[in-house]
Amino acid sequence: MKKKTIIIIMLCMIVGFVGGCGNQTQNKITVVGSTALQPLVEKAATEYQKEHGGNITVQGGGSGTGLSQVQEGAVQIGDSDVFAQQQNGIRANELVDHKVAVAGIAPIVNQKVKVKNITMQQLREIFEGQITNWKQLGGQNQKIVVINRSKGSGTRVTFESDVMNGWEMMNAQEQDSNGTVQQIVANTPGAISYISFAYLRSQGIHPLKIDGVQPTTQNVATNKWKIWSYEHMYTKGQPTGETKKFLKYMLSTPVQHKMIKEMRYISIHDMQVQKTISGKVTPIKEGQ
Repeated sequence: MKKKTIIIIMLCMIVGFVGGCGNQTQNKITVVGSTALQPLVEKAATEYQKEHGGNITVQGGGSGTGLSQVQEGAVQIGDSDVFAQQQNGIRANELVDHKVAVAGIAPIVNQKVKVKNITMQQLREIFEGQITNWKQLGGQNQKIVVINRSKGSGTRVTFESDVMNGWEMMNAQEQDSNGTVQQIVANTPGAISYISFAYLRSQGIHPLKIDGVQPTTQNVATNKWKIWSYEHMYTKGQPTGETKKFLKYMLSTPVQHKMIKEMRYISIHDMQVQKTISGKVTPIKEGQ
């Protein structure tokens, strides 16, 4: 009898352990992708876990990585600055799009560059390689050092669409993340690149006006500032369990009306315009 009792107890312990592990697995969420969206998701994940528990890991890697990882089922959520249909090799019909915010993108230069304002045409010519010295734009006699994003970057796709308008970018140093780009521009005399508004608080850089327009969230909302993208959180199929709860939290009032504004994103509810996959921008009608 004693042996049977011991065996039963051990079986119960094993079942309980496995069940516990199963719950932990169900509560674990891994989010990978866009570094433009990463700061917001990291902050939201921290606050969510304080209130609801769970286990949320947030990593960068770029939009292309986020989309490919969620497509393969390696992660629960793939963050992207671009629509899944815009990324080569992605089966967009398998993914569900959850738009959680809008991110403005600004050209930045090393703090010692004296130029403060350029035209959109001049910005294109810098990244195309025609303008090569800040003296050509009224600044000091200093070579322009172009820092680009890697080809898997959603921020780059947005910049190519909204700025280059079919012009081919010059060959230049490429970096994988907004944070790395910010650091390199801050430490490289004469450097220029582009980053999400969320990274503009860093020292050693300053953003450029374009055609006299400041890169602000208010100007993005009206499309007065024209370089911006939706921030997508993709799931493979409809989300369930803890993933569904976290995505619902991303659209909640504390995130949309407070956290997003504090971190220089734009709430999807504050946008006065909408943008299609092809880049066409139209006003949002009341009640739409």
